[in-house]
Amino acid sequence: MHTARDLAIIVLSASDREVGQGDLSLALAGAEVLDLVEARVLRLDGDQLVPGAGPATGDRLLDEAAAALVRQAPYEPVEEWLWRRGRELSAAYTDELQRAGLVSHTRGSRILGRAARTVVLDSPTAREAGARRGAGEPVLTALAAAVGLRDGADEAVPQPVWETSQEADGPSGAAGDAAAGPGAGLSDDVTAVLAAVGDAVMELEAVRQRRSIENAAFDNIWRGL
Repeated sequence: MHTARDLAIIVLSASDREVGQGDLSLALAGAEVLDLVEARVLRLDGDQLVPGAGPATGDRLLDEAAAALVRQAPYEPVEEWLWRRGRELSAAYTDELQRAGLVSHTRGSRILGRAARTVVLDSPTAREAGARRGAGEPVLTALAAAVGLRDGADEAVPQPVWETSQEADGPSGAAGDAAAGPGAGLSDDVTAVLAAVGDAVMELEAVRQRRSIENAAFDNIWRGL
């Protein structure tokens, strides 16, 4: 039930990779949905987030997310939740991890040209997050891939976990499960949330590219004057 927290730790640990804060915020909002489903605080009805009667999780940010759920029909679709809840969510998780003593901030140096950065401290919590990813836990792996963190030296883009899971109805048995890929055995609700996260991240990237093109065109206009 700590997928969102573990995802934040994994991304902050990847000091050699640049992860967009918007991408991470969307993925964290999706991870919260999965954590709240596991805690029985909500359930999915199609793509609608329906609040349940589960108890408080004891996690401050997850309980904050639960309190933010739309509690009357028509309920909120997953995609709308990702954009609403995801606003500046990566910063909220970084602050929460710092408050818990799990990360620290280093100071930048103008002389040496070093930027300030967040460092994950060694702790049982950080080791647990690393172990989940190292073991190839499919949900965490899929969310990490959605924000650009992929395993493997060649950085090959893995087949999305929500697609491989849909192929699990093929060969049966242990060999069939292995052939079905890392998404085998995931529920329809989980694959739907992962797909929504992937779509939202791609949409955000499309917005970035469009703005970049518009800004470049505007600069060219000024140069031509």
